[in-house]
Amino acid sequence: MSLTMYECSIPIFLRYLDNLSSLLEKGASYASEKEIEHSILVNARLYPNMLPLSRQVQIACDATKGAAARLSGVESPKHEDDETTFEELQARIAKTKSFLESIVQANINGTEDKEIVLQAGPKEFKFSGRIFLTTFALPNLLFHVSTAYNILRHNGVDIGKMDYLGGA
Repeated sequence: MSLTMYECSIPIFLRYLDNLSSLLEKGASYASEKEIEHSILVNARLYPNMLPLSRQVQIACDATKGAAARLSGVESPKHEDDETTFEELQARIAKTKSFLESIVQANINGTEDKEIVLQAGPKEFKFSGRIFLTTFALPNLLFHVSTAYNILRHNGVDIGKMDYLGGA
């Protein structure tokens, strides 16, 4: 039995957005418990020239909804990148999950060979659906969830590998 494009995308996107949501919950609880202003964690970075926690969450959401839209051929919802609190970041994740849950399996299955074109500044990248999903979309999501995890852990939030994996 082989895996479908849907099985390799939407359920994984949803799982890691759930994991990211749990990480943010733990971050907010930690900040409250330690009497740390929440904005300090939301704006925290691993290094001065890296993006903050808030952008990691926004990009993880954008990566999943963009990938689902490209593969399924539907319009991706636009979200403003203006979240500044844990609550707003949680709402962003919830909106993204709602969009992903609306994707029809039949619209993603069979897209292994569909041409996916990405424009990144002046560069254009072309992929087959399979290569796009396995070498760009999934790694991009995991990079930003991992970076969010690392920002929170670096700032003292008591999280571990099973929090990242979602209890595997």
